[in-house]
Amino acid sequence: MLLANGANVNAQSGFCGTALQAASSKGHDKIVEMLLAYGATVEAPSRCYRPDGDALQASSSEGHDKIVEVLLAKGAMLTR
Repeated sequence: MLLANGANVNAQSGFCGTALQAASSKGHDKIVEMLLAYGATVEAPSRCYRPDGDALQASSSEGHDKIVEVLLAKGAMLTR
């Protein structure tokens, strides 16, 4: 509902930065797909898992392979 009404999908707060990073780290694949559909930045940096960490690092660190595949398909880079 918030996203449908213009909330910033890339807003940062808390330990894992963006909502995409938080959802990726917890294995919430449907939420990850929804956030991406609303334009979430795949490689938005935060301090999640390491300085300059991103959603790909968050999901791979926790073993969420399906989310890793989704993020790679959306252009996440393996190296930075």
